[in-house]
Amino acid sequence: MSAVKILVTCPPMLGMIDEFRPLFEDAGVELSAPNVVQIMTEEELEALLPEFDGWIIGDDPATRRVLEAGARGNLRSIVKWGVGVDNVDFKAANDLGLKSCNTPGVFGREVADLAMNYVGGLARHSFYIDRQIRSAGEWPKPAGVSLAGKTVALVGYGDIGKNTAMRLIAAEMLVNVYDPAYAGAPTSALRPKVWPEALGEADFLVFTCPLLPATHHMFNETTLPLLKPGVRVVNVGRGPLIEENALITALETGVVHSVALDVFEIEPLPADSPLRTYPYNIFGSHNASNTRDAVQRVSLLAIERLFGFLGLGV
Repeated sequence: MSAVKILVTCPPMLGMIDEFRPLFEDAGVELSAPNVVQIMTEEELEALLPEFDGWIIGDDPATRRVLEAGARGNLRSIVKWGVGVDNVDFKAANDLGLKSCNTPGVFGREVADLAMNYVGGLARHSFYIDRQIRSAGEWPKPAGVSLAGKTVALVGYGDIGKNTAMRLIAAEMLVNVYDPAYAGAPTSALRPKVWPEALGEADFLVFTCPLLPATHHMFNETTLPLLKPGVRVVNVGRGPLIEENALITALETGVVHSVALDVFEIEPLPADSPLRTYPYNIFGSHNASNTRDAVQRVSLLAIERLFGFLGLGV
């Protein structure tokens, strides 16, 4: 009987894959860990997946087309590493008889840490100052803004949003929460709102929500007249929450002072993107959840769930 074969395509897990190899070896599993920088293409996956019994997915396009190709071969089970599931067609997986799940509620603190780091970085121009000292030999002293007393429009109040709100409130900021599932009573620091009401109050706009049909391009051209001039925008959710052409217009006109984006509509960020021309902007590499502690915790959970689907012990 041939060994069970598992494919891992999640870059953070791949970056620590040697720590997990013994688990696969002890279970008699043949592990494939290709060098994936961001995602594999549909064409690459269609060609590769049929030979594997299980797949731990990153942000790859796990579309119906891809899963059908896998199911025509040996594919029996998939686990989406992490929280976001917009790239995985779970209905197709169910239709094809593939056992499937994700690992929800695992990165709230880590992503919130980065969101708070971005809020502080935009407020105090700390990334800009660092770049100017390093690359231009300058000694700049731009005036920032204080956080205490400022208002944040926080979009999304799931695990990430709740953890972000805790950090914002600790900095003595006022938080307007936009999430239809929010069920808490208003407090002096935390106030539920319905998008896009009261956007004109916000000094910072922070996106932590998932990508759904209702949230796709929720920041767009019609949003711009509602914003407080000079608002700073943070996105640690998903790139397509923001229509980037509208964001560029907002930067050009000064409606938006600066942005801190860990995610983009096109990843990696194209070299010719106009977003690169604004010196106070901060960019990440879709890396908000990537701490050694979190990667280890979530990878072990993903392995446990996939092994369970495949009838293997951990």
